Amino acid sequence: MLGCGVQDSAVGYNAMADTLGKVSDVEIDPDGVFKYILVRVKVKDGTDHKDIVRGTKSAQYHNHIFEKVSPEMQGFGLECSCLGGGKIEHNSKEKKLRVFGESTGYGKADHSVTAEKLKSAFHDYEITWSDDKK
Repeated sequence: MLGCGVQDSAVGYNAMADTLGKVSDVEIDPDGVFKYILVRVKVKDGTDHKDIVRGTKSAQYHNHIFEKVSPEMQGFGLECSCLGGGKIEHNSKEKKLRVFGESTGYGKADHSVTAEKLKSAFHDYEITWSDDKK
């Protein structure tokens, strides 16, 4: 009886891990300077996780982005926490992305992690990051 319960939860856990794999690493606006957050998404009651980048001009504050992302992830049965934020300058014409700044509410994200995530989504872009405020 106990064995069945363990197997059932393992199947459920694998399904959650698959769901985690379907969450896109990067979703940012196509142009402009905007706020972004680095979010850790994890399987509920598990250890599997991944970090994702979300950024948009429509967010007046960093928490506005998280307030959109969190319920979306919960809908997939995943948990998330904000690791920090900053700004992204996206110039699609010149194929350049610059990561900088910090979030007053969440603190500074690890911009080097964000830059690596961006490189996986924007292969042919020049991507830079700094701890500069502007």
